[in-house]
Amino acid sequence: MLQSDKIFIKWDDFHQDTKDLCAKIKATGIPFNKIVAISRGGLFPAGVVAYELGIRDCTVVNIATYVGSAHLKLDEVAHPETVGKVDEHTLIIDDVADQGQTVRVMRRTFPKGYYATVYAKPVGKSDVDAFGRELEDKWIVFPWDVDE
Repeated sequence: MLQSDKIFIKWDDFHQDTKDLCAKIKATGIPFNKIVAISRGGLFPAGVVAYELGIRDCTVVNIATYVGSAHLKLDEVAHPETVGKVDEHTLIIDDVADQGQTVRVMRRTFPKGYYATVYAKPVGKSDVDAFGRELEDKWIVFPWDVDE
């Protein structure tokens, strides 16, 4: 992949973009009291959101995958019962809404949650309730993906 085919996110930009997402979440006026982070990409942003919004009830969920027809396909949420109650006061956080597939799988299991990502690409942005910043449809290199 050519360098121009990638978007490199720096830690400072990621932190600001996540704070911008928090401002949008606060503007809804919804009293959120729980965060579900989608592992692994949602772990870093969920931590920032938890501190910014003062939410202590945080949990993590994994998306189970399987290989079929030579494609890696999202299938289901692994062990959703460990998450507990998810309602309209629950934030479900991920790093990026790319094609929207992860959010669609999550919504089947947790339809009442409020879905937020730090970044959204043109195709995936309609699948989330809020996002911090829209990015082009390029490969995103997050700060935790690079060795400095």
